[in-house]
Amino acid sequence: MAVAEERHFGRAAERLHIAQPPLSRQIRQLETELGAQLLERNTRKVELTAAGSAYLERAREILTQVEVAGNEAARIASGLQGRLVVSCVGSATYSLLPAFACTLREEIPDVELVLRGELLVPHQVERLLARDIDLAVLRPPVDETALTVRTLRTDRLLVAMPEGHALASRRRLNVKDLRGEDLVVHAGGTSVMYGAVAALFRDAGVEAKFRHEVAETSTLLTFVAAGLGLAVVPEPVSKLGVAGVTFRPVSGEGATIDLCSAVRADDNSATLYRALEVLDRVVRSAAGTKI
Repeated sequence: MAVAEERHFGRAAERLHIAQPPLSRQIRQLETELGAQLLERNTRKVELTAAGSAYLERAREILTQVEVAGNEAARIASGLQGRLVVSCVGSATYSLLPAFACTLREEIPDVELVLRGELLVPHQVERLLARDIDLAVLRPPVDETALTVRTLRTDRLLVAMPEGHALASRRRLNVKDLRGEDLVVHAGGTSVMYGAVAALFRDAGVEAKFRHEVAETSTLLTFVAAGLGLAVVPEPVSKLGVAGVTFRPVSGEGATIDLCSAVRADDNSATLYRALEVLDRVVRSAAGTKI
């Protein structure tokens, strides 16, 4: 490219900061390798042959792509470009996730964010280990040494009940108030919330009457609104605003549940680290609004 643009070996060598004889040898070696003459040379000037003009055009395209590739690699290494697949438990899907996605898009717009809706914790862990997702927002416990789990915040537990329920007249409830009530819960065996609610009742010495098990938080609230039972849920679920459902806080020891981030321990992606920084800031800034 230098010889073609300068039309002079001396000036091209100067531009490349090399001596002229090595440059001339390199051009001859290139022509030999290609089996085509690229330059017409005489004592006064250097001109491109037809083959040389075609080769120059492709060479410029290649070098442009090399520059683009270098810039892209640098941005990816800095976490400014890439792809991030995120999944959330239900209560975070409806509360924390929108704020996180919006902030991430504003701060690092060249990162492609892929959201995997509401997933129960065992499915999130499974997909993290399978490298189908990069970041999970979930409820502990997570018993998997290949993952790094950090607490983001602690949420209060609330009782969701149909409007007009007898307990709605109280400002605060304890677990003993729920004795004998039918309960709607997330599916047993696959839900952390199922275990958390069962433990809450067990520790209070109250028998839990689990009447309906559902897969999704929105379905759980729909069942509550229909009068099929009460539900114990993390506080952010109250932000869903499902008609016909009233929420009251649960008092007593153990009436909270953590929300955590989980990533693979061996994932050194700069994009992931930037995303975790954004997530931490979103959680801190939202602490007063209880999202």
